[in-house]
This record gives sequence, structure tokens and C-alpha cells, in this order.
Amino acid sequence: MTMSSTEVKMRQWIISRIEKVGAISKKSAVSVMEANLDLLEQYWLPYLVGEFTGSIKKTLDNRYYH
Repeated sequence: MTMSSTEVKMRQWIISRIEKVGAISKKSAVSVMEANLDLLEQYWLPYLVGEFTGSIKKTLDNRYYH
């Protein structure tokens, strides 16, 4: 499975937003609102979470971290 350049850019952008608010572990995971993700980023998020190449993780209570 190859990634498109758009997917790579969105992954990098979302990771930077998540890291900017300090969500680097399960303990510090944040919600979509806390990460200040816009609507486009929110649409991409389910696609990017949990992929074998991805490092965006989702907790059971729908918070995200990298």
C-alpha cells in the first residue's frame, strides 16, 4: 500500500498539531477540540489512525496522541 502525497502531508500536519498541544502519550492524549483540528483534519483522522505506517494513536475514550 502506497501513500499519496496528500496523505503524507495531512499525516505530518495532524501529528504536528497533536504534538503542539503535548499529546505524546496515552496519559497526555487530547480530544479533537483540544488539538484544534479543523473539519478537513477531522475527516482525515479516522483514516490515518492505527495504520501500520502511522503513529497517530487513539484511546478508548476518543482522544489522540503521537
